[in-house]
Amino acid sequence: MNYAYARVSCKDQKLERQHAALQSCGIAFDRIFCDKKSGENFERKNYKRLVRKLREGDLLVIKSIDRLGRNYDKILHEWKRITKEIGADIYVLDMPLLDTRSHEKNLIGKLIADIVLQLLSFVAENERDNIRTRQAEGIRAAKLRGVKFGRPKISCPDNFAEVAKAFVNRKIRISEALSLTEMKPSTFYRYVKEYARCTN
Repeated sequence: MNYAYARVSCKDQKLERQHAALQSCGIAFDRIFCDKKSGENFERKNYKRLVRKLREGDLLVIKSIDRLGRNYDKILHEWKRITKEIGADIYVLDMPLLDTRSHEKNLIGKLIADIVLQLLSFVAENERDNIRTRQAEGIRAAKLRGVKFGRPKISCPDNFAEVAKAFVNRKIRISEALSLTEMKPSTFYRYVKEYARCTN
């Protein structure tokens, strides 16, 4: 049986190009398993479903090695699990050397496939690390320019200390305190805790 796997990292990314490439190889649409999740690990719902279906002699087709994953060691582990433990074959469209069907009795071919796989797995993980580094550098540069991240801090109303004191001393109820300060309950309680710490 022939199956295929497609993956993108974010929910707003499209799978159409991978679908088209996989279907052009004769893979039926209902045998293409897809995930919209990071390739950092293999904790992906549909990937797990796919692996449970694989049997000895089946073929798994993927568009490129980074669609399988982006973690060097984990890609190698999954490749070994599928090809050695399950006994299924893998074919990577963008890298014809990574086709375990053609290397069944060819030791040189197996060696080349293993070397190419390790190289591509390393490149996939290295690119993921580079993306993280660029993101961290971008955030640092933005902070130096004064860009603020996260939700803006809510400032206390002018009457907060007075209302908080009355609330802590049980002179008013929470409903009245929220009405007087026009704050949400979670925000009010958070600031009351800070107020109580400062006044004790």
